[in-house]
Amino acid sequence: MPSNSEPARDTAPRDAVPSTELPAVPPLPAPPPVRPAVRPAPALLDRDHSILAFNRRVLNWAERPEVPLLERLRYLCIVSSNLDEFFEVRAAPHLQAAAAGELTGNYTTGSFERLADAAHALVERQYALYNDELLPAFAREGIQVISHGRRDAAQRKWVQEYFEREVRPLLVPVGLDPAHPFPQVANKTLNFIVRLAGKDAFGRENPIAILKVPRVLPRLIRMPARVSGGKTLVVALSSIVRAHLHSMFPGREVGEFSQFRVTRHSDLAVDEEDVKNLRTALRQGLQHRHYGQAVRLEVSSSCAESLASFLLAQFNLPPQALYRVHGPVNLARFAQLVDLADEPRFKELHFPPYVPSYPLHLSPGQSFFDRLQRGDVMIHQPFESFDGVLDFLREAVSDPDVLAIRQTIYRTGADSELMDLLREAVRRGKEVMVVLELKARFDEEANINWAEALESIGAQVVYGVVGLKTHAKMLLVTRREGRRLVRYGHLSTGNYNPRTARLYTDISHLTADPLLTADMEAVFVHLAGLSRLPKMNRMWVAPFHLHRQLVERIDAVADAAAAGQDARIVAKMNALTDEALIAALLRAGRRGVRIDLIVRGACMLPAQVPGVSENIRVRSIIGRFLEHSRVFYFRTGEDEDLYLSSADWMNRNMMRRVELAWPVTDPVLRQRLIDECLVAYLHDGRDAWELGADGVYRRVDGDTHPGEEGASRAIEAHGAQQALMDRYASRGRTREALRD
Repeated sequence: MPSNSEPARDTAPRDAVPSTELPAVPPLPAPPPVRPAVRPAPALLDRDHSILAFNRRVLNWAERPEVPLLERLRYLCIVSSNLDEFFEVRAAPHLQAAAAGELTGNYTTGSFERLADAAHALVERQYALYNDELLPAFAREGIQVISHGRRDAAQRKWVQEYFEREVRPLLVPVGLDPAHPFPQVANKTLNFIVRLAGKDAFGRENPIAILKVPRVLPRLIRMPARVSGGKTLVVALSSIVRAHLHSMFPGREVGEFSQFRVTRHSDLAVDEEDVKNLRTALRQGLQHRHYGQAVRLEVSSSCAESLASFLLAQFNLPPQALYRVHGPVNLARFAQLVDLADEPRFKELHFPPYVPSYPLHLSPGQSFFDRLQRGDVMIHQPFESFDGVLDFLREAVSDPDVLAIRQTIYRTGADSELMDLLREAVRRGKEVMVVLELKARFDEEANINWAEALESIGAQVVYGVVGLKTHAKMLLVTRREGRRLVRYGHLSTGNYNPRTARLYTDISHLTADPLLTADMEAVFVHLAGLSRLPKMNRMWVAPFHLHRQLVERIDAVADAAAAGQDARIVAKMNALTDEALIAALLRAGRRGVRIDLIVRGACMLPAQVPGVSENIRVRSIIGRFLEHSRVFYFRTGEDEDLYLSSADWMNRNMMRRVELAWPVTDPVLRQRLIDECLVAYLHDGRDAWELGADGVYRRVDGDTHPGEEGASRAIEAHGAQQALMDRYASRGRTREALRD
């Protein structure tokens, strides 16, 4: 990718970077483009299996001995959380096909069985790692999850006191009989099934009881120092309940028992065409989400076959939906151990703390409006801090010349300084409009609460467009400057969530470009008034023309390759599952375009298949931070274009969401994004996985391209994310340092 000279509108010098960091080198050298004979279109890779493959790559971080121990546990818990969401969202159609015993849409009984086999293998790998490696390693460090059998007398006494004081008052066992049917068991809650001997208080035999454990109780409890003997001893809530099950059934003998957890289909569906108030309908729907169709049952490995069969029948699940686990039924909740082991002596068990740099071309206290008149600003999160975005909004709220603030919100969290700033803007008399997406999966309740809080003080809140999710990320400020109204904007590949901004890689783009901000205003007017979207100056907007523009751009690069020009596509995204875009990429590759795809998660495109996709390479980067930025690069001859976007290349993003893609026209900023978001990741030799022709991802083994003189050995050895962390940390541009 060729470098470009500095533009006149941004006079800030471009930083000189040593070649051992992030050199501005061409992307991965490829062999001369191959023009294979035309073959039938290949079968696409399975989306659900690709999602499971992504989670196997995440689990690899938990398996690496060089990763700090508590961080290994965190990755293990991330996989468990991801699997929960996978079952909640993706499993129901497979189960329905299995129950029907025939083809149901794209699903069959065979597809369900293959998916179940893959999921079982991944879960078994998780628990083997947990039991065989992580728990012994924690014990060596003085951290123990101590079971009932290993507790001494003092510890058992403390556990009993805790149970009597904190747990027993919240437990109500249910003995099953005709008057006490099987209770409603909520999604992902901890429960026990118990077989009882003897007769109840009325002289009847009711051998099965269910004990539900409330969600409000912490799943891990740290023992006090007076009974821990100086160690960090942690006891699981399931172990506490298990040790005292007998006391919950006085006069009965507790026989076989098991903890269990059921996962339910939780993709909230509301018929938007048939409701009068979407917010009210969603709030009502949230009450039923916890009791959707059961899709997975987890029990202890020692659970008796009779009890497991009884539970499967109650939840109407086939045997393949049963997961016997050697440990807690909810590993995701064991992430609490990372917070419980918070002493300084355990600091080596965490990643070294990373303090993001204050954005390179900003300074605390300077006027954003003055700075943006000199040129656009890019913020590469989390290497640079989200504080730059918050400071921009903070200045807009406090500036008396700012008349209006408009913003889209998809995910921002339950506790958000950004939302507080918007409320303050209303109190200061500014016109505030928020397009708040109520249907952001698993964030619906937080967004409903924010909608009510904003509306209660007079903000204009709209919920997007019926039938679509508003996934676009933009903030527009309108300011009076003399006799003119001037617009300033922020566009982002990620959400307005300060917490995830420290964990996800994303690009924030601050601009005063009148064409780009005019497009932003047009989109806001469209979302609020449902008016026809005018012709855009620079933006591509889904569901109107983003998909078509991408296909046309890919085809244009293919035409250039066929005409003998140098042609290149590099695209970074989170998922690639849209069949039309995949077909366009395959066409382009067959016509000689060299294509590199950096796809974090699910990818259905079969890469490197002889005669089909030799010119297409797919790699996935799994690192300390979650890769989230979307960057699309197209080159024909000497002409290059780079777009940032809120959209992945998925059908839902192209057809069922409001999404944006916009060009970066400043050559210096464009080259910076090429270097940091594309080149660095194409040379990553530590955290990268490449997709083979057989559909299997294999980890890159360090020296990715030994024959390339200009490649950065630091990136190959340490990974792109670490190289970027080193680059920005070396500048010493923390907010505190700049203020000093």
